[in-house]
Amino acid sequence: MVDYTRLCKQLGYSFKNQNIIREALTHRSVCKSNNERLEYLGDSILNFVIASALFKMFPDAKEGELSRIRSYLVKGDRLTEIAQSLQLGGFLELGPGELKSGGARRASILEDAFEALIGAVYLDSDIIETHRVVIELYTEQFKSIPNSDDLKDPKTRLQEYLQARKLPLPEYHIEETSGEQHKKKFTVSCKVEGLDVNTFGVAGSRRKAEQESAEKALVVLGNE
Repeated sequence: MVDYTRLCKQLGYSFKNQNIIREALTHRSVCKSNNERLEYLGDSILNFVIASALFKMFPDAKEGELSRIRSYLVKGDRLTEIAQSLQLGGFLELGPGELKSGGARRASILEDAFEALIGAVYLDSDIIETHRVVIELYTEQFKSIPNSDDLKDPKTRLQEYLQARKLPLPEYHIEETSGEQHKKKFTVSCKVEGLDVNTFGVAGSRRKAEQESAEKALVVLGNE
């Protein structure tokens, strides 16, 4: 039996139902009764709580700005940081394969477990208590929120850069696709007509490849 006392102390919440916290920390490699459903619930709750907090923190911010900041706060890197601060890896129940491959340190597993933990807190209490827990866990993240303009994706920044100078908008083309169906690689070019800009991005999705090529175009244009 795993002792969750230290985790609950760091989390700032003591579970009434130990089965819920155990399920939140059980990876799908262990059994059918795992944390996937709680992860789904926790993801939605996390987005709501952070959106609500930002709405109050930035009363003059526009919808687009709030969305960018929220995305920054709930994306993988932030979730991994918080999960690591809770030392969540030491409480995870993993199948033999995941244990051998270092699953307790894998970012994707830590992110999912953290979201599941938030879902578990909600089921064990209520939205008010869950809101308190999330806000306290995000204390450090709230102190270092980047400017919303810095959070714009490369394609948006490139478009705004060109529009401000009344230049043609970029054109993106898939130059090549390679790899098996489940491991495809996309090579996408970004060309700006009239300028000496023709950059390439390679990624596992067309969207990411476009973003990479746009990022490189910004560097060529001296906007980075």
